[in-house]
Amino acid sequence: SPAGVLFPGGAGRPLVLNLTRQVPAWREEYKGQANLHVFEDWCGGAVGQLRRNLHFPLFPHTRTTVKKLAVSPKWKNYGLRLFGFIHPARDGDVQFSVASDDNSEFWLTGAQLVAFVGKTGSEWTAPGEFTKFSSQVSKPRRLMASRRYYFELLHKQDDRGSDHVEVGWRAFLPGLKFEVIGSAHISLYTDESALKMDHVAHVPQSPASHVGGRPRQEESRADMLRPDPRDAFFLTPRVEPSDLESVLEPCAYAPTYVVKDFPIARYQGLQFVYLSFVYPNDHTRLTHMETDNKCFYRESPLYLERWAAGGRYGPEEGGEDRQEAQRRAFLFLNPDDFLDDEDDGELLDAGLGPTEAPEGRAAASSRPPQPPPRPRWAARQLPLFLGRAPPPRPAARPSSGLSRVYVTRVRPGPRAPPRAPPLGARGPPRPPLPGVFLRPRPLPRVPLRAPPRPPRARGHRTSSPPAAELRAPAPAPATAEGRARAPALAAPTADSNSSSEAQPVTSFLSLSQVSRPQLPGEGEEDEEEEGDDGEEGAPRRRERDAIDWQRTFSVGHVDFELLRSDWNDLRCNVSGNLQLPEAEAVDVVAQYMERLNMRHSGRYALLRIVNVEKRRDSARGSRFLLELELQERGGRRLRLSEYVFLRLPGARAGDTEEDGESPEPAAASSARPDGRPELCRPLRLAWRPGRDGCPRPPPVKNQARWVVQFLADMAALHARTGDSRFSVVLVDFESEDMDVEQALRAARLPRYQYLRRAGNFERSAGLQAGVDAVEDASSIVFLCDLHIHFPPSILDGIRKHCVEGKLAFAPVVMRLSCGSSPGDPHGYWEVNGFGLFGIYKSDFDRIGGMNTEEFRDQWGGEDWELLDRVLQAGLEVERLRVRNFYHHFHSRRGMWGARSRKAARKEAP
Repeated sequence: SPAGVLFPGGAGRPLVLNLTRQVPAWREEYKGQANLHVFEDWCGGAVGQLRRNLHFPLFPHTRTTVKKLAVSPKWKNYGLRLFGFIHPARDGDVQFSVASDDNSEFWLTGAQLVAFVGKTGSEWTAPGEFTKFSSQVSKPRRLMASRRYYFELLHKQDDRGSDHVEVGWRAFLPGLKFEVIGSAHISLYTDESALKMDHVAHVPQSPASHVGGRPRQEESRADMLRPDPRDAFFLTPRVEPSDLESVLEPCAYAPTYVVKDFPIARYQGLQFVYLSFVYPNDHTRLTHMETDNKCFYRESPLYLERWAAGGRYGPEEGGEDRQEAQRRAFLFLNPDDFLDDEDDGELLDAGLGPTEAPEGRAAASSRPPQPPPRPRWAARQLPLFLGRAPPPRPAARPSSGLSRVYVTRVRPGPRAPPRAPPLGARGPPRPPLPGVFLRPRPLPRVPLRAPPRPPRARGHRTSSPPAAELRAPAPAPATAEGRARAPALAAPTADSNSSSEAQPVTSFLSLSQVSRPQLPGEGEEDEEEEGDDGEEGAPRRRERDAIDWQRTFSVGHVDFELLRSDWNDLRCNVSGNLQLPEAEAVDVVAQYMERLNMRHSGRYALLRIVNVEKRRDSARGSRFLLELELQERGGRRLRLSEYVFLRLPGARAGDTEEDGESPEPAAASSARPDGRPELCRPLRLAWRPGRDGCPRPPPVKNQARWVVQFLADMAALHARTGDSRFSVVLVDFESEDMDVEQALRAARLPRYQYLRRAGNFERSAGLQAGVDAVEDASSIVFLCDLHIHFPPSILDGIRKHCVEGKLAFAPVVMRLSCGSSPGDPHGYWEVNGFGLFGIYKSDFDRIGGMNTEEFRDQWGGEDWELLDRVLQAGLEVERLRVRNFYHHFHSRRGMWGARSRKAARKEAP
């Protein structure tokens, strides 16, 4: 089958290189053209990146022909593969040359790289520039007019510059110029006009298209690619559930965060989904992507000076309480300790001298702050520290023991005095999530020097060129809120902003940082005449900075992961799963193992903790999923994977279930002498490992390459796991580019169903039709996408996190960026999307299924609408980032028969 040829391992590459050994029959009518395959929506300018494309070389977006070896589509982010035969006009020695923007390679006979432009993606040439690089021109090659020679031309274009590729040749004689190879000397490899896109047996596979010239793969920077015991733990035999039923006392499970029958507005279910804590670290934090979106650190120079110099670490000498300083610097318990965007602007624009700070602080603290505009979708106050809102801060606060020194730096240039705003004026709105720091553009650094000096006109430091002088942005009007959050700054006076005085910049620095003894030569300045400022005799200061190489500091351990809460942060898409403290995980496991061995007389020994997941309910207790590797007496290793509940002493269990099930049993009193909560077995919260699962991709229409890829991944999943308890359901809206039913029959799947629907493409209706085809109401249906790369543990993960009547599963997928692949993942977590959703069919039917009326001929928002109804039905939604779970990059241009749908709309009355 095509899937077996292209993806026997499910990773997009054949395990054994399948080179084409037999060339199809050639015909005389093939002359005058060459085959052209186009691979769209793929970033990068190197040919090696084209070879890493998931569908290269068998499944291009477009198959067409060209009449000469010179192509310029005027497009971006694509790759080309031209192939066919060259027919020499006469016998003799010939030189070839290739020119392109960006990189390209020209292969002869499929195995010899004769000319190329660049390897890194940064090299390019102008059209017709055949001699810019030495690699462009081939050595002389002896050709015969009686033969035809197979060739391949590979070209990669990024999103910058012009796009073109051309191949020229010339007889190996002095003074001759290269000429583009035209239609008189080329022919097709084969005629593809009558073939569908899933017919790939005729596509040539050669070293040029697979391995030739591929750059050496470097080790990926993603920590998630490193092996983890979770990835293959599902293969370990499981402890019999009957052996675990009597280990813990049963207890009712009714968390307070369930919003059953609670009226919520459209799309507000996002605010009622909470995150779970995980131990040990699963390395889902995208540390290699934090250059694009920083959720943990702030790049503001003032922020770094305040926390790095004033609290994060400081000199070893000093009499201050270092622990208190570190607590204030790291925990960020008070929201006023943050420097927001408007605070940065106020700090940069404030014209204060060193002596103005104490009075300014008292004056600013006397005015009550105005609360920021709260977004209408906000469900609770932010920022949060481990799920609890910070205590309110009084309007005025006495000065703490940590002294501050205000260091100023002169900034030349006249400034107009700012206008005082009216008392009721409000500044720019604060961001909806003030606890998340996103910096769209870097701020200029504010150089510091010690000891502080008063402002001096037209002064600057000679350590940096004049062009790097700090220029302040336009002054922002001060607000009551800004004065309250930056109480150390007083309103600037007209004198400090006059044309004869320079404007200082105020920054925070710990007193111990600048009170050390002055080094020899420090602070000395030389005056020079300034020859380029137009002022004769103006003094010019030169400051010589001395470096104290013997300076040491003290620092405490900090883990920013532990500062996050279980609130679903929709603006931070590179952070991983929440980290559960080790002491808490070990304590719960120790309690469970103690009860297990009491029940079975020491039959099991703990080998390692593979995975612990915690969902917190501060009112009644916490739910845990324990996954432990045990050693049974006799030598067999087993897997324990069970839900337990750590119920708080005295917590009410809530209302009894309304579905007629047995009421809550009497809660067992805690047997621990210290009165701490004890584990119990939550009723009706046990997952069933043998439950059938039905991956339900969205309905398909004219997506041949993605359908083949999906079926190949499912076949690989079956081969690697040996799991035959799942089936695939595909709904086809009359695809014309492939025979979907034939592809299903050819794929090596345990079970499948094929449904064919007529009419226009309808995503919600197709999903509903696929779920309706599942007859067993006790089966799990998983609504997924067609462009997904599945890890081997995905089926086990779906079953663990779906409990009938209680729990649904919405895994977070990593959306790959353009040009990225699972072997080198670059992208972000799709924290907003809930299109990947696992739920029991009985629960899916109970909530009414998909909204096929409102989302008949459109998509976008149907997953959020479904989430609203799932939560209102009383189900929890488990939300976890899944390792090695990727969404392939693709564009929506021309997908799902968009052209035919638009035409149908025009024809409709």
